[in-house]
Amino acid sequence: MSSTPAPYATHDVTNQPPPLAPYDASADPALLEGLRREGAGWAEADLRALGRRAGSVEAQEWGDLANRHEPVLRTHDRYGHRVDEVDFHPSWHALMDVAVSEGLAGAAWADDRPGAHVARTAGGLVWNHTEAGHGCPVSMTYAAVPALRHQPDLAKVYEPLLTARAYEPGLRVPAEKRGILAGMGMTEKQGGSDVRTNTTTATPTAEPGVYALRGHKWFTSAPMCDVFLVLAQAPDGLSCFLVPRVLPDGTRNPFRIQRLKDKLGNRSNASSEPEFDGTLGWLVGPEGQGVKTIIDMVNCTRLDCVTATATLMRKTLVEAGHHVRHRSAFGARLLDQPLMRNVLADLALESEAATTLTLRLAGAADRAARGDAGERSFRRLATAVGKYWVTKRGPAFTAEALECLGGNGYVEDSGMPRHYREAPLLSIWEGSGNVNALDVLRALSRDPATAQAYDAELALTRGADARLDAAHARVRRLVASASESQARRVVEAMALTLQASLLVRHAPPAVADAFCASRLDGDWGHSFGTLPDAADLTAILDRALPEGL
Repeated sequence: MSSTPAPYATHDVTNQPPPLAPYDASADPALLEGLRREGAGWAEADLRALGRRAGSVEAQEWGDLANRHEPVLRTHDRYGHRVDEVDFHPSWHALMDVAVSEGLAGAAWADDRPGAHVARTAGGLVWNHTEAGHGCPVSMTYAAVPALRHQPDLAKVYEPLLTARAYEPGLRVPAEKRGILAGMGMTEKQGGSDVRTNTTTATPTAEPGVYALRGHKWFTSAPMCDVFLVLAQAPDGLSCFLVPRVLPDGTRNPFRIQRLKDKLGNRSNASSEPEFDGTLGWLVGPEGQGVKTIIDMVNCTRLDCVTATATLMRKTLVEAGHHVRHRSAFGARLLDQPLMRNVLADLALESEAATTLTLRLAGAADRAARGDAGERSFRRLATAVGKYWVTKRGPAFTAEALECLGGNGYVEDSGMPRHYREAPLLSIWEGSGNVNALDVLRALSRDPATAQAYDAELALTRGADARLDAAHARVRRLVASASESQARRVVEAMALTLQASLLVRHAPPAVADAFCASRLDGDWGHSFGTLPDAADLTAILDRALPEGL
């Protein structure tokens, strides 16, 4: 008797990789070594636990759902009352709850242990393997603390709430919650990064230190945060204000959300256009010193842009490595094919350089917060350098990682399109490429201590590698003759030389040598996968993609 095939059973599924999750997002030697080196080895056990949680099936699903079910704006309730609220999928709240409870928001400012800020950055490097959008309010909450300290009476009230590890969504009087989140309202439609052209006005009220704001902000993310640091024109010039969504008496502060931005990526995170009309704000810092006051916040969020890009690089590298380890083509595993190995090794170098620089910047931020003047100067310059370069590398990196999956990477189910759309954001927010490149030149010209701190960092590897010494000499020549039109060229050279210096000091010889040969010595093409034959691809890949990841 002949058997009848089951309907539609045309084939068995073969030659497809198994699901990556669960995996350990902290299984990265560059991350763990940097954590210990920068003074936060005490946090390693917690980081490993968070890494396993980030790579769990549940957490990965949270990231997917938070982006598939985007936030929804409700301007009015059913009765016609103005509410200006944004509804999020439960997965968003689950991600936020873990991030805040794990200390990734403001908690580091309340932790006296050396390395607390490093531990926080490392936590972001693993937890944001879930998805990047919820990192925005987490980052702004962290960054609000040093800016708010310009007004000690306000810091006394709000800092304990910003540094708490309690996530309490919903609009209520901030002082009645166990923990709060902070946002930022800087840009306006006529100026963007040129905030000195802001037209939002701040008129003093009868209550000292309290102003009535009127104007329209162009790009204010996370509108369901409890408080915002906002720039507005006071009588003595552009000033910074603390604007709560709910006033101390329980009434809603006017915060009329005109619309949510329809963004390329970052879809889980609501970015809005709020209108202020009689909106009350409390002055933070002196009148006319708004940029100087809020720059402390910007420096912190710039570091988080570098962190988020390094996370995207690591996440997409892991995805690509997993795919090629389990996929075969033309008679061999993709991982065993020489050209694919070159591509992956090149990506691994870029990822390790980004992670190592991120943790060095976090270490500088930690030590600067504890009073180290040299580290403060280094942080001032190197954060802008890193923000420019690492975030610029993100889109090309994620595109190459996506291509490793071929057509499988081009479909939404793979997650790669979401990562690819996210990557350009990080070079735009907190100052686009030009803004950061010019900021580096400004720091070099106005604060010689920053250049001295950079040179002192590179001096630690003087004589260790001739290519690195030559690159440092080239940087000095470029800095000496720097003009605005050449700012990107200068900052690119500074970034690559700094990354190479860190790898020569801290990475295995195979990693450092391949990076110096390709990025400094010119033995490289114009795309990933063009490392020289002398590069030890096996050693690089064994470090970046250990078995079992």
